Amino acid sequence: MGSTEETVTRRRRRDNARTALPAPRRQRGTNRDTTPQPALHSVPSSFRIARARLAPALSLVLWLLYVVTVVVTVVRGDAFGDAVQLLTTMIFLLSVTLLTLSACLYLVARAGALPRFAEHRRARRIVIDEQFASQKPGLVALLPSHAEDPALVRMSLWSVALQEYPGLRVVLLLDDDPHTVDPVKRASLNECRALADEVMEQLRPLRTRVEAASAAVDSGELSATASAGIVMREHAAAAQWLRAQADAAPRSTHIEVFFRDQVLRRLAADLDGTALALHDALENGEEPLTDLRARQIMARLVNIVSVDASVFERKRYETLSHAPNKAMNLNSYLGLLGGRFREQGAGDRLSLVHIGEASEAAPAGESAGAGENGARASSPGILEVPDTDYVLTLDADSMLLPEYCLRLVHVLEQPENSRIAVAQTPYSSYRGAPTRLERLAGATTDLQHIVHQGLTAYDATFWVGANAILRRSALEDIRTETIEDGHRIVRFISDRTVIEDTESSIDIALHGWSLLNYPERLSYSATPSDFGSLVIQRRRWADGGLLILPRLHELIGLRRLQGTPMRWGQRLLRLNYLGSITWVTLGLIAVLTLYPLNGQLVTVLLLLIVVPYFVEMASDLRYLGYRRLDMVGIYGLNLLLLSVNLVGSIASVAQALTGRKARFVTTPKVSTRVPAPALYIVAPLVVMGGATAVAVRAGFDGAWGTTGFASFTALATAWGIIRLVGVRHAITDLVLGWLNWIWVEVPTVAETAPSTSPRWARVLDDGHLDRVGVAL
Repeated sequence: MGSTEETVTRRRRRDNARTALPAPRRQRGTNRDTTPQPALHSVPSSFRIARARLAPALSLVLWLLYVVTVVVTVVRGDAFGDAVQLLTTMIFLLSVTLLTLSACLYLVARAGALPRFAEHRRARRIVIDEQFASQKPGLVALLPSHAEDPALVRMSLWSVALQEYPGLRVVLLLDDDPHTVDPVKRASLNECRALADEVMEQLRPLRTRVEAASAAVDSGELSATASAGIVMREHAAAAQWLRAQADAAPRSTHIEVFFRDQVLRRLAADLDGTALALHDALENGEEPLTDLRARQIMARLVNIVSVDASVFERKRYETLSHAPNKAMNLNSYLGLLGGRFREQGAGDRLSLVHIGEASEAAPAGESAGAGENGARASSPGILEVPDTDYVLTLDADSMLLPEYCLRLVHVLEQPENSRIAVAQTPYSSYRGAPTRLERLAGATTDLQHIVHQGLTAYDATFWVGANAILRRSALEDIRTETIEDGHRIVRFISDRTVIEDTESSIDIALHGWSLLNYPERLSYSATPSDFGSLVIQRRRWADGGLLILPRLHELIGLRRLQGTPMRWGQRLLRLNYLGSITWVTLGLIAVLTLYPLNGQLVTVLLLLIVVPYFVEMASDLRYLGYRRLDMVGIYGLNLLLLSVNLVGSIASVAQALTGRKARFVTTPKVSTRVPAPALYIVAPLVVMGGATAVAVRAGFDGAWGTTGFASFTALATAWGIIRLVGVRHAITDLVLGWLNWIWVEVPTVAETAPSTSPRWARVLDDGHLDRVGVAL
């Protein structure tokens, strides 16, 4: 490396050190190993697959025996004479049934996933190279971001920019207030705005070199040996450049270590492997590449270093929706695809006027004036947004492995997959989490990866919004338009609920399209590291599923009318995905509340019902690189989240009654701890105290089944409070909750009516605001 490169590397290390994420303090009981599971799932044994298929049947048999036993006991006893006892028995049985159903459907889903892992075979690179040599479907990658840490956004952007895909365009969709006066927010926004140019600038020297080498290989004037030599040297040089970037990258957190090792160094190792293979062949005097093959392999390198990165801010334009959610951030840009627009106005009164169709996309890296509007400026004030065949969506706190786009588009381009609208790899968690809570929450994410893979086996796939490749023609099928505040608002992705990806999955299915989970691990996303952040994330996940259930009913009816009725397996899995958070929460609360009233219901058969579920979950945890005993910790985590899920479910009901859209709240990605609302600290304490009291009373009465169940619940909840939340943090959150309740802050005039416009302008534009609390 020359002196100039060394200077640049040192400067980059210095800059990265300033913007690196602060390393959180590591807790005991966490795993320091940051190496993720391999992209390819290990092949499950035939015995494991057979056991997976038997597990749900065994649970159902045990549940049936339990129900028969309880019914016989009720009939023989005097329960019919005691209305309270009869009612509690019926509610208890219903709750156990719902919990058993959810457990069985988990087992059914994983039973569908394991054979997919065993049967999956990766397409050979030569097959993919030949396909993309003859056809190059357009792809634009959209990264929606709102108040994200620039360090996280930078890593996500690089993970997409280095994708091996021809003519890739990457657009960072910044959703922050473009006119904020907060100096901290302004500095963060400006740093994010500069990221696209930063990526393009760092890639430019390497791209210039690779394109020159590619032109020499494409000329046809070189011998096969000379062409192979150029391909070898350029791959080795690109690998060296990537390793230099990895050496200069920050590595204070496990996420930064993942980016360095699994994105930069992983790609460098792939390129080195190609260079080494060519070197060995040339050393043996062989001619390893034909002219065609040399051009194909050289094209890989060109595709990696050639990217058109830009930034788009919808809130700069008053003609686009400003609704505060990720769906409308994506919709605003999707609605511009294929169009040519004129900018009108100035400052914060900009608008976009459609004036025609966009011309073909410029070659990657050559779009002039695209840095701050996500489009090409063909002339001053004219914006062009090229159309595309596919759209990649990726959350700004997520990352992709290098071959994500290439392999998923290759699958979508197969004739038999022409009706697949969405292809994705359900995201996995980053390893090496510094907190116990993040590690266990990440384990639940990895378990859900298996479940999602199983849903595809039953054609019950749901889009998981952290990442996906969407077919453009399918998006057009679900396109809707409305007039809001005098402007035409286009929607492709539903924003009625905060789980926009889930509702859009039903919309896609209603239009005859299907979805696919590609059976590899190619995407990763951040997991909250503290309880307050996790509460925000899981409450959002719990809000909206009930609202989508009528759409599922509509889909079932439509399939019946079309003569292709939905199979019961698909129905139940879709129903469970939408409603299980609600009924599992209510069922678990009912079980924890009612079993003290009738201790005879807690029998050995009841405890045996859950054995297949816990045994298989423990097996999955071990398969994913966790400990089997983590199953107990996950149970404690779920008890902590009972009230979170309940509040989310109640919010769904409230939204259905009022017709108002839920408020979209992003999961905080900050280095400091996010306080949890006092309710979510008090609720686990109540569960722990109630279970302890029941255990003591049942022990005196000799009801050992109830004693064991209550004791286990109390200990698991206590462990969750102490080890996952932290006693000191729990006390702090309770005190803050009390202070927030008794302290009423009077909003200032600026907070009541924020505006930077002078008084006379507001009077002329808005009229005289003669209302209490609104000052001019």
